[in-house]
Amino acid sequence: MTREERLENISTLSGTDVKKCMKCGKCSGRCPAFKEMDIKPHQFVSLLAQGKLEKLLECEAIWSCLSCMACVERCPRGVAPAAVVEAVRDTVVRMQGKNGIKAEDIPPIVDELIPQQLLVSAYRKYNK
Repeated sequence: MTREERLENISTLSGTDVKKCMKCGKCSGRCPAFKEMDIKPHQFVSLLAQGKLEKLLECEAIWSCLSCMACVERCPRGVAPAAVVEAVRDTVVRMQGKNGIKAEDIPPIVDELIPQQLLVSAYRKYNK
């Protein structure tokens, strides 16, 4: 996959229009993981808009994001920084080739402790 295709894929996966961001920083101000992130929520949106793919793929913030959607709730323009973070995270996982999960790989004890809806949604999400 080329660099441009990856950028387009991240934009598509996120489903958010990064050009709508007015860089007010309200999303970052609301983020509970702000202190642990090397790239802040508003910077994710900005970097994607600028096409700085390498910086996005190499950052540690994709693993710090709690996916709580507080940034989305706070945005006055309807931009979803958390969706961009998740799209970058998914891209990194796919590049590492660790995106597959087989039903038989799920330990039997998980069936007793976790709701079936969670397993099905995780299976669908990570087997794309």
